[in-house]
This record gives sequence, structure tokens and C-alpha cells, in this order.
Amino acid sequence: MSHTVDDTSAKRTVFILVLAQAFLGAQMPMIFTIGGLAGQSLASNVCFATLPISLIVVGSMLAATPLSAIMQKYGRRVGFFVGSAGGAVGGAIGAYGLYLNSFPVFLLGSLLTGVYMSAQGFYRFAAADTASDNFRPKAISYVMAGGLASAIIGPQLVKVTSQSMVIPFLGTYLMVIAINVVGSALFLFINIPKPKAPSADSPKGRTRWQLLTTPRITVAVICAMVSYALMNLVMTSTPLAVVGCGFEQNSAADVVSAHVLAMFIPSFFTGHLIARFGVEKIMALGLIILAAAGAVALQGVELENFFVALILLGVGWNFGFIGATTMLAGAHEPHERGRMQGLNDLIVFGGVTVASLASGGLMNCSGGDAVTGWTSVNLAMAPFLMLAGGALIWLVLRPRED
Repeated sequence: MSHTVDDTSAKRTVFILVLAQAFLGAQMPMIFTIGGLAGQSLASNVCFATLPISLIVVGSMLAATPLSAIMQKYGRRVGFFVGSAGGAVGGAIGAYGLYLNSFPVFLLGSLLTGVYMSAQGFYRFAAADTASDNFRPKAISYVMAGGLASAIIGPQLVKVTSQSMVIPFLGTYLMVIAINVVGSALFLFINIPKPKAPSADSPKGRTRWQLLTTPRITVAVICAMVSYALMNLVMTSTPLAVVGCGFEQNSAADVVSAHVLAMFIPSFFTGHLIARFGVEKIMALGLIILAAAGAVALQGVELENFFVALILLGVGWNFGFIGATTMLAGAHEPHERGRMQGLNDLIVFGGVTVASLASGGLMNCSGGDAVTGWTSVNLAMAPFLMLAGGALIWLVLRPRED
């Protein structure tokens, strides 16, 4: 057993995935910072301003199950190459849409960008593949910590590229293409064994329904979905709210940058906290911090309110999402991996899709001004936090079966 669970190999894999998260991952804060603003400039109706971001999430949701199946059959490396190709093609079509001043073409590019976003989501599972039980939460959180560099690189590249060409934002999308092409070379160095093809007498594993109705998996999926969806709901609206309340576009980029930093800085110690205090307590703390983010946002629309709320939003997402990922990774068998991880991300990004679609409508079309819209966005968090909190309490209070 010791030769199959080799943390030396796992640490090498984690190092490559950290670099991928840092460099390739920079495209996500770039696109999330300008996607809504670019959409606002192209759309005939401002209610559809955040539709490009929503379609990235739709693409991610649709790609999750096929990508998981590809990784189960051909290995992680092939799946990650497919993700980078999707990011490059999506960036190219998005750039072409801006060049044509065509909202539908721009939206198609956004949809294909979702293939990269989905593949990036599997970095955290890949980190756990060869890790021991003790190293697993740390491996997941270290890979997520790679997003710290992307949080710095992405928004700074937006500042340099967004107005670098006659057509606004075109330079940013050309940079996205370059990031995918160059960054995909990292996967040449990844070495995660392909799952063995099941033999006739090997365990088939639980069905999707049996997996989903396993209590720890149910709660892990709910908490991952709520943490990610609420983070996306608020983050998608933030650049529109900041600019709508009279601040500069660079201020919006700075707020998003602070938020993404807050998403990933805790990853340096989240795994240690989970190992010490237990995954349920860290997930609960994440939900409480998400609620605090909404409370701060509702106190006013000064620039400091945006900064504090979005920093809390990032930390809450980190604890909730890494906690849920750790709980899920320990709740299914290796031969169930392709089935469960794809299903998890399908459900998680399905929730994120709904949140992202709702974000633009709540922000731009729920009242007469940016302040009213921003209030609606943050009030919408409450029922979902209660759902996730209730599920977690139910799990903790129910008798253990083993």
C-alpha cells in the first residue's frame, strides 16, 4: 500500500498544479473583471451585461461530466490539455466578437472558455489522487493557494491590456490566448497514473443516485454549490456595482484583486485547520464568514465597504469550498472517482450558473439604480446560506453509521 500512496510523488504533482493554477488561472480573474463591462458595452439590454460570465459557468457545467470521463479513461494530463485548448479557442472567439462588435459571437467565446474553467476545477481533485489521507487536505489547499499568484497577475494584466488597443478589452482576450498556449506546456511534466481499467470482477461502485444520497456526499455537494454560487453571485456584480456607484474601473479591478487574494491566501493554512479541527467546523466557519460578507455589503456603498465585503466573501468561499472538496474526496472510492467528481462539478456549476444568470438581473434590473441592485444581490444570499447551514447541522447531529 505504501508504494501506491507516495507523498513524494504527490508533492511533485502538487508543485506542477500550483504553477498551473497560478499562471493559467490568471485568465479567470481577468475575464471576470472585464466580462460584465465588455458585455455591458455590447449588449442591447443592460440586464444581459453579465451573460458572458454566466455562459462561462454554463460551459463549465456542461464540460464537467465529459472532462471527468476523459480523465478517467485517458488520464488527467489529456483532460487538462483539452481544458487549455478550450480556453484558447474561447479567448480567440471572444476577441473576434469584440472586433466585430457582436454580442452573440462574444457569448460563444465565453461558453467555450467554460471548458478551461471546468478543467481548472479538477486541479484540486488531481492533487488528491496520489496523496495519503493525511496529506490530502493540504494538497488540495496548496493547489488552491496557487490562485494567489493568479489573483495578482490577472487584474494587473487587465490594467495593462484592457485599453491597450483601439477596441476596448481586445488586448485582454489576446493575452488570454497566449496564457493558454504557453501555460499548457506545464502538463507535460505531470505524472498521475491513469486509473486502471476495471476488470470483470472489480467493484462497480455505487450508482450516481446512491452516491448522491450518501449523507457526507450530499452535504459536501450542497455546501460546495452554495459556497461557490454565492461567491459568484456577488463577485459577478461587483465591477458593475463599483463603477455604477461612481468609482473608477481601476478601483473595480482592485476590489476584484483583493477578493481573489482573499480567496486563495487562506489556502496556505486551510488544510492544516481542517486536519486539526475537523472538516465540518471549517465548513461552518466558511458559511458564517459568507454571511458576514453580505452584512458588510448591506451597510453602504463606500469603497471600503466593497473591499471588506469582497475580502470576507473570498475567505468564506475558501473555507466552505476547500472543506466541501476535502469531505467529498474522502467519501468515495477511487473507482467511483470519474463518476462522482464529474457529477459534483455538474451540480456545483449548475448552481453557479443560476447564480451568475441571476446576478446581472438582480444588479441591473431589480431597481432604479446601482445601490438598489447591489442590495438585492446581497439579500439573495440569505436563503442559500440557511440551506447549507441546515444541511451541515443535520450531518453533525445524525448518528454515525461507522
